[in-house]
Amino acid sequence: MMSRHIRASFAVGLVCWLAVAASPVRVVSAQAAAPAAVPLSDQVFKNIQILKGIPVDQFMDAMGMFSASLGYDCSSCHSQDIHYDRAAFATTTPLITRARQMINMMNGLNEANFGGRPRVTCFTCHRGSPNPEDVPSLALQYADLIDDPNAMTLVRSRTITADQVFAKYLQALGGAPKVMALTSFTARGTYGGFNTGGADIPIEINAKAPNQRMQIVRAPDAENVKTYNGQKAWVSEGWRPLPLMELTGGNLEGARIEALTLFPATIKDSFTGWQAGTATIDDKPVQVLQGRSAGQPLPVSFYFDESGLLVRTMRWNRTPVGTVPTQMDFSDYRDVAGVKMPFKTVITWTDGQNTIVLNQIQANVPIDAARFAMPRPFARK
Repeated sequence: MMSRHIRASFAVGLVCWLAVAASPVRVVSAQAAAPAAVPLSDQVFKNIQILKGIPVDQFMDAMGMFSASLGYDCSSCHSQDIHYDRAAFATTTPLITRARQMINMMNGLNEANFGGRPRVTCFTCHRGSPNPEDVPSLALQYADLIDDPNAMTLVRSRTITADQVFAKYLQALGGAPKVMALTSFTARGTYGGFNTGGADIPIEINAKAPNQRMQIVRAPDAENVKTYNGQKAWVSEGWRPLPLMELTGGNLEGARIEALTLFPATIKDSFTGWQAGTATIDDKPVQVLQGRSAGQPLPVSFYFDESGLLVRTMRWNRTPVGTVPTQMDFSDYRDVAGVKMPFKTVITWTDGQNTIVLNQIQANVPIDAARFAMPRPFARK
């Protein structure tokens, strides 16, 4: 695991990178037709040798995989000139050359031994360190075993069922009739984290059942927008590599999950193959439900505390260099129109961490459908 100062350093480096690394790319306005194709890594970034032909959002997830696996930030591998010259991101440094060699080695191992399945990744050997250890650790060998609650492999339980957990969840929220009556809401509060320099700035959220969500983070000089309209998702945010970026693959699925969890009555029927298990979070027992979305290769896990409330979701996204996790933690549940809703959400993933703290939620209000349309490209005031 990276230390806090490394995480902070990575966050600063990432914002710097995204501000300067991209080549000029024409992005259509909200009034124009949508792009015919999602821009790919080698169309947006310069000197891409290995990670070619993948959507930009998945390319950035791969960068997050490197950071999480080695404990590095952007400036660890790139030229130090990136701090004042955007063109320096295209400079081939010794560590970038080494990284390309490592990707080829990893791909070769997977092809030769696992039929091309991504069983060996950067994290397999590095596990948060720039240099893989080759000597066994006695401290690790004889330490108490600690289960990772975020593990994708579920510790199955034979004493609970998904139906039981969902029934308890809806009851804890205020009862199924009241939960089903929640069809929309608007919320206001603050948003802070790696891409705000740690400052808390205003956020507005608009959501409509079953799975539409839009947020506006109002920085002093610009509005940062993230939208999911029920089928597609876009981000128009200053820290992204493009002024307007469409989300793809696991990131698109993540936007869907983020939206539908706002309306708990929809969760159960949105996934199939439910399995139930147990885990521990902060020394407290939780019940875990894991399901799958149609057409998605990886599951989604939902964690419920002893009262029945949802306290965490875990989802995963495959990149060309391994699978990256995204964790969302929910707390500070308060009554809104007879339904308990979380007023605090912490989103943690390999590219950073953000905290949303709400101070106002209005339920079942009319929301213009235009709110969920593709946003305009990001532009500073």
